[in-house]
Amino acid sequence: MKKKFLLLLFGMCLTVSAFAQLTVIKGSVLDATTGEPIPDVTITIEGTQLTTKTNALGEFSFTENIPLGEQILKVEMPDYGTKRFPIVVNEGSTIDLEGITLDYDASDKTDLFIISISDDNLLGDDNGLIDNVSGLLQSSRNVFLNAAAFDFSATFFRPRGLDNANSKVLINGIEMNKQFDGRPQWGNWGGLNDVQRNQEFTPGMTASDYTFGDLAGTNNIMMRASSYRKGGRISYASANRSYQGRVMGSYSSGLLSNGWAYSLLVSRRFGDEGFVEGTLYDANSFFAAVEKKINDKHSINFTGIYAQNRRGRSTAITEEIFNLKGREYNPFWGEIDGKLRNSRTREIEEPIFMLNHYWTISSKTRLNTNVAYQFGEIANSRIDNGGTRLVEFEGQEAFLGGARNPDPLYYQNLPSYHLRFPNPTPANFELAYKAQQEFINDGQLDWRRLYEANGILRNQGGNSLYAIQEDVIDDNQFTVNTILDHEINERIRLNASLNYRALRSENYARMNDLLGGTGYLDVDFFADENDNTISDEIAANLAQSDVRNRNRIVQEGERYKYNYEMNADVVSAFAQAQFNYNKVDFYVGAHVSNTTYQRVGLYENGFFRGGGNNGSFGESDQLDFTNYGVKGGLTYKITGRHLIDVNGSYFTKAPGIRNSFSNARQTNATVIGLESETIQSLDLSYIYRSPLVNARLTAFYAGFQNGSNIGFYFTQGLSGLLLNNADAFVQEITTNIERRNVGIEFGIDAQVTPTIKLKAAGSIGQYIFTNDPNLYLTSVDFDGPLTFGDGTTQLKNFHVSGGPERAVQLGFEYRDPDFWNFGVTANHFSNAYLSISNLARSANFSLDFDGNQNNQYDAEIARQLLKQEQFDDYMLVNVIGGKSWKVGDYFIGFFATINNVFNQQFKTGGFEQSRNANYNRVLEDNSRENGPLFGPRYFYGNGTTYYLNAYVRF
Repeated sequence: MKKKFLLLLFGMCLTVSAFAQLTVIKGSVLDATTGEPIPDVTITIEGTQLTTKTNALGEFSFTENIPLGEQILKVEMPDYGTKRFPIVVNEGSTIDLEGITLDYDASDKTDLFIISISDDNLLGDDNGLIDNVSGLLQSSRNVFLNAAAFDFSATFFRPRGLDNANSKVLINGIEMNKQFDGRPQWGNWGGLNDVQRNQEFTPGMTASDYTFGDLAGTNNIMMRASSYRKGGRISYASANRSYQGRVMGSYSSGLLSNGWAYSLLVSRRFGDEGFVEGTLYDANSFFAAVEKKINDKHSINFTGIYAQNRRGRSTAITEEIFNLKGREYNPFWGEIDGKLRNSRTREIEEPIFMLNHYWTISSKTRLNTNVAYQFGEIANSRIDNGGTRLVEFEGQEAFLGGARNPDPLYYQNLPSYHLRFPNPTPANFELAYKAQQEFINDGQLDWRRLYEANGILRNQGGNSLYAIQEDVIDDNQFTVNTILDHEINERIRLNASLNYRALRSENYARMNDLLGGTGYLDVDFFADENDNTISDEIAANLAQSDVRNRNRIVQEGERYKYNYEMNADVVSAFAQAQFNYNKVDFYVGAHVSNTTYQRVGLYENGFFRGGGNNGSFGESDQLDFTNYGVKGGLTYKITGRHLIDVNGSYFTKAPGIRNSFSNARQTNATVIGLESETIQSLDLSYIYRSPLVNARLTAFYAGFQNGSNIGFYFTQGLSGLLLNNADAFVQEITTNIERRNVGIEFGIDAQVTPTIKLKAAGSIGQYIFTNDPNLYLTSVDFDGPLTFGDGTTQLKNFHVSGGPERAVQLGFEYRDPDFWNFGVTANHFSNAYLSISNLARSANFSLDFDGNQNNQYDAEIARQLLKQEQFDDYMLVNVIGGKSWKVGDYFIGFFATINNVFNQQFKTGGFEQSRNANYNRVLEDNSRENGPLFGPRYFYGNGTTYYLNAYVRF
């Protein structure tokens, strides 16, 4: 008996000892105003991968693998302010943080991130430059990313020189990047601000639980019904930047006692124009999510999104146009019947449906399986001025018609055209003055003239001369994936996923508006423009968009010009292990994927008869890309306040559909020498954390090889061509592009008093081409491919354009205990560059029209002509403020922001025109006393803009 008692006593001592050695951090979180517990608050021990969420009673705890020493506990929740608590963890101790309070964040800054990023990405332009804004969305985890997402985004600043093709955007774990160009289409979920607040942002190539990721980071927007707090919100916003007004209402049930949860949102954004003239905004958004918690292990969630958006577009302008009309000018609109009408609109209508299954296999293993289907179209309109009528004589066909370009920016409409020659005469000055005054007083699209021209032809029994064409991308995409999260032991977590995406895309031109006409003849009026040697019969066949349906008369709503399908399939797998130790956290990950593309021509184009890769009808060759990647990183905790973080990656990436086919609208031909892009990256950070100061300094590097790009434009002066002035509309294909992005970025904030925070952030980078890529041209105007010299373009050491390379911010925030706040930032930008012409840096520039060396070529003058333009430095001051009140069970508040307070004038980007392709033409154009005819075109930033939002939350 005594022996048993001693054994029992010894066992009890061991148990007590074990409990005594147990290290615990626990606490609870309450609403500062109501005193009610807040569920689903994210609690993180900074610098580690330890994170948890509060339960229904607002409670949380950490009991395993807790690092010792000085630590920072971060408490964050959407709609509430974030708090950070310094703690000292001793082995075997219990830290009880009961009664942590969070204040409702009246500034609601999430709206500002989504507005400044997503709405401007809908703007678009002729060259696609605005669509390259990096998609940071909500980046409040990091002082620098916070500045980049809000204050820097108005200048189209790209963190680390990366655009949004280098980021991944997921909704409920499903990738939303388009396979066409690798970019997310923000309009697909625009206007859903209230249900986009639950986000997990993973910067750079750091460990993501869902996907391998990309250099600009991964953002997973969680739209799961049970993740939304119970309550509703109604808001109204007024602005002068993108839209003029927005009304939004949302309500979420929270998880009900019967296991159901639902969330609903309706919003409308509208405006005749934003800061830029004629940029109409007409958008309606609907969201619904319903979830059923079947039991403790299984839950099913359905999410439906319908976000229709119609937006008037604008474009880059030359300095001559800017001096005449200012930065708000937009040539695409004109007035008709007392209303503004924009000829170039983009309409997005692509509903998304998702079904998500959440399976808690055990306390350490979770499996999330998702299925998504997206369908609908993106349509971009423009004026088609190639209308003709068919004339038959003695068995021969001819096409009569075609009209002058109605664009107000057409170079012959401008004063510089009349003063283009040396020593202008009084008559030239008179014509220039008339053109100047007409442009200043009007300068808009003359819709009435287009209708009148069509009316005359209609009365004569002819077809429309002018019409509105829509370029349509009609996608049907199916996605399925499964994501595993398994805790192997207290120190090791495994993430893995399998993904499959199938895209069936129809691409075609659609007749939108005959502008008062009765039909449109579907032929290419310019088919034989540069070749007088071919017969009328051959020309008549070349002109056909579809020789299997010759001389078709098109009605509104019908397809014409081009019509093809694009099929794409992607299969990928990802695995990652995350390790968590007292002094070091690290991760390793890998992925592999296979991507296939194939074009299926539905029209047999007159220039590309037959099928196969050299024709236009039927199936092209199938492109096949197998890609892989590895990444890894670690965080070394010198102390609880000082950390070192390093991340590296090496991976290959399939080109997008856009850069895989040289001229997909007319032919099956694929890009010559096309390869997957190879990317390497490395970043090293020093992080300092304390109750008063939070700072981070990062050095970064990214290298790119085997990149590709395709451009489309009209050019003059191609060497070696027996054409009229060597003119041609060309496709410029550039391959084997190498780039290097290096720099440093920093962010620091200091809570100098309980109500005042000072902050600073910045980035200093250099983003350049590191080789001379391959370049060739294709066109229906000549037999291709056409190369010059050694077939390269001399881009080495030129800067890659895309916003300023340097950005620095200083600012402060004041947050009063009485629920109002105010902040000011000053932001300085420099080292932004013009996008250069690749063709002008090829051997074509120094060659004569006959293909021989130009005897007039002067290397020193050429160097000056080809020098890359650097934009002037500028500073923008932004102000933000807000206030909220609690009235009974309601929260009422507003917040406002004013950007560019001092109305600073600045260029955000631009590009050289490639119309002049050789030395003589460029020299002549740049030597004109009264300005070039084809000078660079620039994007100008907005002047002073505001955003005001008032809301009621219940």
